[in-house]
Amino acid sequence: MHVDAPAGPSLPARIARALLDGFDRHYRLFSEVSRSAKQRFEQADWPGQQRATRERIEFYDLRVDETRDRLQSEFVADAQPMELWQQVKLMYIGLLVDHRQPELAETFFNSVTTQILDRSYFHNEFIFVRPAISTSYIEIDERLAPTTYRVYYPSIATWDTTWMQLVRDFDLQRPFEDLERDVADVVTELHKRLGNFRPGTNFQIQVLANLFFRNKGAYIVGRIINGGEQTPIALPILHGADGRLIIDTVLHTEDDMEMLFSYARAYFLVDMLVPSAYVAFLRAIMPRKPRAEIYSAVGLHKQGKNSFYRDLLHHLRHSSDRFRIAPGVKGMVMLVFDLPSFPYVFKIIKDFYPPQKNTTREQIKDKYRLVKMHDRVGRMADTLEYSKVALPLARFEPELIEEMQHFCPSLLQMTGEANTGEVIISHLYIERRMVPLNLFLRDAKDSGDTAAIERATIEYGNAIKDLVAANIFPGDMLWKNFGITRQGKVVFYDYDEIEYISDCRFRHLPTQSERTPTSAQDPGFDVGPKDVFPETFGPFLLGNPTVRQTFLTHHPELLDPDHWDAHKKRIQAGSILDVFPYEVQRRFVNRRLAAMA
Repeated sequence: MHVDAPAGPSLPARIARALLDGFDRHYRLFSEVSRSAKQRFEQADWPGQQRATRERIEFYDLRVDETRDRLQSEFVADAQPMELWQQVKLMYIGLLVDHRQPELAETFFNSVTTQILDRSYFHNEFIFVRPAISTSYIEIDERLAPTTYRVYYPSIATWDTTWMQLVRDFDLQRPFEDLERDVADVVTELHKRLGNFRPGTNFQIQVLANLFFRNKGAYIVGRIINGGEQTPIALPILHGADGRLIIDTVLHTEDDMEMLFSYARAYFLVDMLVPSAYVAFLRAIMPRKPRAEIYSAVGLHKQGKNSFYRDLLHHLRHSSDRFRIAPGVKGMVMLVFDLPSFPYVFKIIKDFYPPQKNTTREQIKDKYRLVKMHDRVGRMADTLEYSKVALPLARFEPELIEEMQHFCPSLLQMTGEANTGEVIISHLYIERRMVPLNLFLRDAKDSGDTAAIERATIEYGNAIKDLVAANIFPGDMLWKNFGITRQGKVVFYDYDEIEYISDCRFRHLPTQSERTPTSAQDPGFDVGPKDVFPETFGPFLLGNPTVRQTFLTHHPELLDPDHWDAHKKRIQAGSILDVFPYEVQRRFVNRRLAAMA
């Protein structure tokens, strides 16, 4: 009797499997780079750590392109009927039931299929607009990997030794300078934070199982739970002066955590088998921080984009205010708008610029890519870049529509009627909204708040110095290009003129006798495209007497070309400076020095 051979997997099943294979390859490579950060930290391989951080950002798009090409080669995917893609999505959901990163895999599905089908994000009925698989209770096989976090149950008597064991459990293959001393400093600081607390029945320390690496630091992240109280904690571990390890300080407030995981800092390298569990833990100690920003902070910036877009759609459904031209001085190369009830700004590159802006759209996009790949040291806002974004036409102020039609018509498409139509923007950037520094200083002056002016001026200079430490020259240093965050930090957000410090030439202004002007507009000396004259910053920046006095007291070196040139030479020699995500006064080493003085 003839028996037919069992049929192989159906076409939708094979396409779904190819899609998931592409994602699994991506996350395997992503995890390998994150996991090897520990070894680079132990070996003090700082250039390697920076290189790995940059290269990992590109992994996602490379894997999306590989998977798209495979599907088009093996299945002529773009010629398949739409009904088949509905079946592919159902098959794909089935493959994710026991997956450890289902939310990331859904985003990967969206990225590949929207390329293959050549359909707009806003009308594609086959993407995951909402998650299909819950990530709430994903189980981990402890034989294959550790749990998401470790739990310690100290008593008052074992409080110090528990912290010693907690640090040792990370098995760093480099000796500590004096772990007992550092733990004593941690315990002393926590006693100030917690007071004379009484341990409850549930008193415990929970610590995420893997270290967080960024720049030259490793961070232990966790929380102390006692009764109904929760105290977030982070222990920065650095290389000391002699190369041995030190615990630099202890961070223990929600604001500390938000600064550590700021959208203005580079992404962490951290090995996560179940990333949603890490994000849930971090959100528990930073409840004000959007899930999208946390995904981005741990290096999953594409998932951050997806999560942010879902938040935006949800907000639009539950609000009624209108998009407007953003307050502040209008940009020369960017049209900026916002929604008052939503804490972000939307930026579109204009089609044309004034003569003094000798640039192109591609050059501006390159600057934004540079910032995405670079260490932002807490001073440059991260941007979310989107293509083909559709927003309801009825939610736009008429003045904004007029501005967009005038300055960037090539990126604009409008469909439908006024009440039901859409504004489709071909390309835009989205950033966290901040108070523009020029408006902050104006309001502080109007209200007579001299202390606020002084604090903002000091922070502005600190921001410039942090950027210099990271090899970034802002280009346009005017106040309007900087903003103030909720925590009072000054952050740079206008990137069209940034350059590497190492590419600039810092010059003294020639004396009058050295100049040979031929006209009123001619400076009388040669100026190259990347020549910088720090002595000219003062007239543009220091018109306010309070600002001038404060700046010259705290940051006079920023007007000295030799100061900038010394940093350029340091950078060219390969030196990488520490830029801390906390005040330097909080460093244990500085406190010990102050106590000895």
